[in-house]
Amino acid sequence: MLVHICCSVDSHFFLEKLQTDFPDEKLTGFFYDPNIHPYSEYRLRYLDVQRSCKKLGIDLLEGEYDFETWMSLVRGLENEPEKGARCEVCFDRRFDVSAKKALELGETKITTTLLVSPLKSQEQLKRVGDLFYEKNGVEFIAVDYRSGGGSQDQSRVTKEEQLYRQDYCGCIYGLTMQRDQQGKLMDEMFSPLGNQILPASIEDRLELYQRRMDYEDAGQEYQLVREKFLNYRQYNLKISISKRLVDAHALIYSTLPRKKANGRIEHTINDIHFMNREEVKFITLEYFNTLSKSSFKTVKEMIFNPLSVERESEVRQKLCHSPYDLSPIFILDELKEGKIDIYLDAKNLRR
Repeated sequence: MLVHICCSVDSHFFLEKLQTDFPDEKLTGFFYDPNIHPYSEYRLRYLDVQRSCKKLGIDLLEGEYDFETWMSLVRGLENEPEKGARCEVCFDRRFDVSAKKALELGETKITTTLLVSPLKSQEQLKRVGDLFYEKNGVEFIAVDYRSGGGSQDQSRVTKEEQLYRQDYCGCIYGLTMQRDQQGKLMDEMFSPLGNQILPASIEDRLELYQRRMDYEDAGQEYQLVREKFLNYRQYNLKISISKRLVDAHALIYSTLPRKKANGRIEHTINDIHFMNREEVKFITLEYFNTLSKSSFKTVKEMIFNPLSVERESEVRQKLCHSPYDLSPIFILDELKEGKIDIYLDAKNLRR
């Protein structure tokens, strides 16, 4: 039996149940989910599915990440709600590719872990699955592992196995609507120009779960621990001096209450230049290099090859002498005299 897999939270429990209910079937996992966006989230979910299948002794195949094809198929359905027409098109595509893979492998049965997801309609899945049985001759096994306390068992397994628990289905359109309803920043879509790994980003989680797998492969003990911290995301930064744009970098946690500020340098203390508005501070790249033990030649070079967030935070600590200081701090190649205009769109968020 070929088992289409969407994520480890759904698949681990689902595969365990299939192994019990179909002991004579050789199960083969098939991870085909071009709907998952961004690609780093796709890699993270596949990584955790790999770990899960390894634990269960199930062979796993990876399908093509043909995201552009998926986008073209759902064009015009962007505003459909969860469990609506867009989901049906998405199921059609994934079932079609899975059925072809099953035929290629000589399998006569397929099923999908989407059946156990509380975000999906079982009736919708069964309808699509039955149509593909008629079309391709591959029987769709529509098991219901949600009812009879199944959802509670699934939550227990997820916790016991420390599976990666994502909080959206994977689709960019579903995520957009979900974050709008929650009034939350869609920070999953942030990707800095210099590929700096931001706290609580998908890339940060990807590193964490890869390290977890490395520990397990080496037989090392570990524990995943949740923490609350101040998160930071920057949309845009523009600084001009005497109406001439200059290259600039905002040190992590720099924000302005109204996004805009202007003024002049009021005084300088120990290579820190203080503007006369909004507690704004400036330092030169030379001083930043000294504090961070770096050797950047220009601010532009630093933007595209940034330090880690941890090292930037260390510089902020040296400059402010307080872990609670969130003053906007900007790094320039050099500081020139004149009126300074700043536009900074950034947010500090508790996570």
